[in-house]
Amino acid sequence: MAEGFAKQLGMGKIEAVSSGLEASVVNPHAIKAMADVGIDINNQTSDALNKFKPEDFDAVISLCGCGINLPSEWVTREIFEDWELDDPAKQPEIFPRVREEVKERVAKLITKILEG
Repeated sequence: MAEGFAKQLGMGKIEAVSSGLEASVVNPHAIKAMADVGIDINNQTSDALNKFKPEDFDAVISLCGCGINLPSEWVTREIFEDWELDDPAKQPEIFPRVREEVKERVAKLITKILEG
């Protein structure tokens, strides 16, 4: 969801990708929650972190406290934030609320990046 909002809100200003310690598929409930606000994330992926180089990124966002599991070169980027959000994977009914929280944080992050 964060990548979808970043691509929409930061279009032409920033680039965004999703990653995890391991590759994963996008949750179908996330796809629906984003479709409900007009953003198609059907073709997004979450690739394995080892496919990327830390030095290629100015900002790194970790979700749900996962930052403690990241290699140190990722948490020392210019901007590193660990967004403590409720994980909707086991509670699909909270996807809309979490989606709105993600949108708000992404908007603030884009402002921070562009002003920095």
